[in-house]
Amino acid sequence: MKFTATATTVPAAVALLAAACLSGTASGSAPARETAASAPAASSAGPVAAYEGQRLRWRACEPSAPSPEGPAPADAAAPDSAPAGAAAPDSAPDSAPAGAAATGFECATLKAPLDYARPAEGHVDLSVARKRATGPGERLGSLLVNPGGPGGSAVDYLTAYAGEHYPKKVRARYDMVAADPRGVARSTPVTCLDGPRTERWTRTDLTPDDQADKDDLIRSFKDYASACAERSGKVLGHVSTADSARDMDLLRSALGDRRLNYVGASYGTFLGATYAELFPARAGRLVLDGATDPSLDALRVNLDQTAGFETAFRSFAEDCATHTDCPLGRGAPDAAGRRLRTFFGRLDEKPLRTSETDRDLSEAQGTTGVIAAMYNKAAWPLLREALTRALRDGDGSTLLAMSDAYYERDEKGAYSNLMAANAAVNCLDLPPAFSGPEAVEAALPDFEKASPAFGESMAWAALNCAYWPVRATGEPHRLTARGAPPILVVGTTRDPATPYRWARSLATQLGSGVLLTYEGDGHTAYGRGSTCVDTHVTTYLLTGRPPKQDTRCS
Repeated sequence: MKFTATATTVPAAVALLAAACLSGTASGSAPARETAASAPAASSAGPVAAYEGQRLRWRACEPSAPSPEGPAPADAAAPDSAPAGAAAPDSAPDSAPAGAAATGFECATLKAPLDYARPAEGHVDLSVARKRATGPGERLGSLLVNPGGPGGSAVDYLTAYAGEHYPKKVRARYDMVAADPRGVARSTPVTCLDGPRTERWTRTDLTPDDQADKDDLIRSFKDYASACAERSGKVLGHVSTADSARDMDLLRSALGDRRLNYVGASYGTFLGATYAELFPARAGRLVLDGATDPSLDALRVNLDQTAGFETAFRSFAEDCATHTDCPLGRGAPDAAGRRLRTFFGRLDEKPLRTSETDRDLSEAQGTTGVIAAMYNKAAWPLLREALTRALRDGDGSTLLAMSDAYYERDEKGAYSNLMAANAAVNCLDLPPAFSGPEAVEAALPDFEKASPAFGESMAWAALNCAYWPVRATGEPHRLTARGAPPILVVGTTRDPATPYRWARSLATQLGSGVLLTYEGDGHTAYGRGSTCVDTHVTTYLLTGRPPKQDTRCS
């Protein structure tokens, strides 16, 4: 789970406010609770059957339509229009980034029931994109990709990265396919705040000093939740991972594939594992990279993730200390952490100026900028530069730009719906980590022990879903996918967002899980520069033969 979407990183998601909220719910009416294990699979008879075997009308992808909150970023964001009732978005759901048509991508729209329990009561539209297999070699079918989030645009990931930069052998044999999940980007979207209100939300103080600060924080959570309920309509209660997994099976059917072949990163591993649980006989070659652990409750998820970011920061600090210009000093990671905390504290008292006349850098945005760099070791030089400018020159411009990229803000102040979708999915999938501020305060020592640098802010961030307007429909549960063919689970030992032990746990839960370990830094492993990882994953995709259990790469 993470989220800075670039050609080399996989949006997966975990923003300080919404993404850390891998919990969900508040009060209000809700459908009966379900998990992937207990929920019924889509039936081949009855109203759902009307959605199966759809004929997709492929056409050249067109440039993205502008969001009602301003133009979307060309490289990542998506139209952020509110659904008309519970049905299709107002903007064209089959749009794609500018330039997609010139490179051979096709787009289409798939319809799915809004509510699988009541399939006759409306539908959602899902944006689908494809690039046909290039050859040579026999076509193996479709390969669906998902970058995670939840909330990351799979269509953008396909057109900007996977469809052009996956190994040639893979692109030769597979049609490369992506669908924005329900609630996300060009599919029927979840919509919450407009650009100016999102800007204020990204500045929310997550380290409250007194009761007034706590009241402001709680008010921010409540206002965000109310805006989502008001602007999103019925779709807000129907964007769970189980719903999206069923949508994937409708897409498999529409593509004419007997089995679903899939590469999912970060949150996309939970989506892929849920599909295998619901439809084990239809699971093909599934790669789950940067795995999540569905058996954990929201409190444990947040604690583990907090510790994961601390592990990544300490690795960054050790690397930084090898450079003579390290802005955090050349001492031990503990000393670097103390200096970082001091910097955050000064930001809390007085934000830093930036090159933008009407914007400064708040503590929340500064923290987000640092966290964003933990996802990818390639971002560490930029983080050193950003911290140097901030600590030495009193200039927060680079950290602010990193925070903006994390939240997918464009130069005109418009945001994608990444964080809105992220909160909506997470708050449905698990009950909340905390019931109120008192529970957060009781847990603060554990969070601050897990990460002296980030613990306090990540603990308070996890309160978000306590005020969500739709009750959670999911529970922690183990996924076994009994009867599925071998499923390749990939874990990175110093992954900040999906700690390595989650990959070990998921591979053990799955009856046919095979663990591939990458001993390294950053979030996810496939396509990150390890020839060993890339060779094993590509071989599995082309032949169906996974590596030996517990193979390790560096």
